[in-house]
Amino acid sequence: MDKLRRVLSGQEENEELGLTDQVLDASTLSYSTRVKWFVICFAGGILCSILGSALLFLPNGVKLFAVFYTIGNIAALSSTCFLMGPLKQLKRMFEPKRLIATIVMLLCLVLTLCAVFWWHKKGLAIIFCILQFLAMTWYSISYIPFARDAVMKCFTTCLS
Repeated sequence: MDKLRRVLSGQEENEELGLTDQVLDASTLSYSTRVKWFVICFAGGILCSILGSALLFLPNGVKLFAVFYTIGNIAALSSTCFLMGPLKQLKRMFEPKRLIATIVMLLCLVLTLCAVFWWHKKGLAIIFCILQFLAMTWYSISYIPFARDAVMKCFTTCLS
């Protein structure tokens, strides 16, 4: 009788799930909540990036620029976790077609902060921010079907 109650209440499936799946299943958000937090996180990321760019021209502004720009990119990147979930996001980030862009992007995030705080090389920090932007763009367009092919064709046509 207990088994029948568990089947009818849907508890039998949870026993077969692993601990991680049970925790993630218990913490799911509604679709509208996911979309709202995606927009909030993405807009916050854009705002941080714009604020960092505005702070670039202040004294010691390169440090603020690097920090805010990096935080903005991390916020924009993590905003998609609300749409597809953190595990699926991580799995998709490291798919073979995105692997190089992901590694370059994450490496540039770290190197930007290293250049500003440990190496004290402002020019290098700006170069790493530019590389962050390019890697993030290349990573982002990998989610749009045939977008990378179109960009590559455009560049080869312009260079020819």
